[in-house]
Amino acid sequence: MRPIFVRVIRVLDWPTYDGWLWIDGYELATNGDAIARRSLFVMPAGLIWPNPPAPAARRPTTRTPVRRGPVRVG
Repeated sequence: MRPIFVRVIRVLDWPTYDGWLWIDGYELATNGDAIARRSLFVMPAGLIWPNPPAPAARRPTTRTPVRRGPVRVG
């Protein structure tokens, strides 16, 4: 057996045994690309949640002032 990484799309509202659930998601390759869609029957207690990635640093935007003046209409 080998673990797989899955991007969860939704938790399905299908009847299950107590403590289990169905999830829909995409299996991810090592580079993060989705390679297959999966419906999985899982026990949430057995899932390992990775740490979320840190948000990307944003560069400050520089704004150019707008030239204002009289406008001719019509």
